Amino acid sequence: MKAVKTLLVAGSLMLVAGTALADGESVYNSGCAACHATGVAGAPKTGDKAAWANRVTQDIEVIYDHAINGYQGENGVMPPKGGFMNLSDDDIKLVVDYMVEASK
Repeated sequence: MKAVKTLLVAGSLMLVAGTALADGESVYNSGCAACHATGVAGAPKTGDKAAWANRVTQDIEVIYDHAINGYQGENGVMPPKGGFMNLSDDDIKLVVDYMVEASK
């Protein structure tokens, strides 16, 4: 029984560590790129400096809020978490950081 508990704890730690080791690019490629690589629904394309020019001058907390809670702007719609409600707020922040850095 002790061995089973040890395995469960080790497995849980690996799962948490795997989540903690996620990076913005990996999360982006797992779903966000579907819109942000193509510009669907007015999504600013990652790497498009002109599309991101006004966004990157905002406080990063505003961009996080729009990505996490959704936003409707003049040029398009950002659904909450891009529709990937299974992602944590921290995952979304990693993606935002990745996209902002790639778009400066």
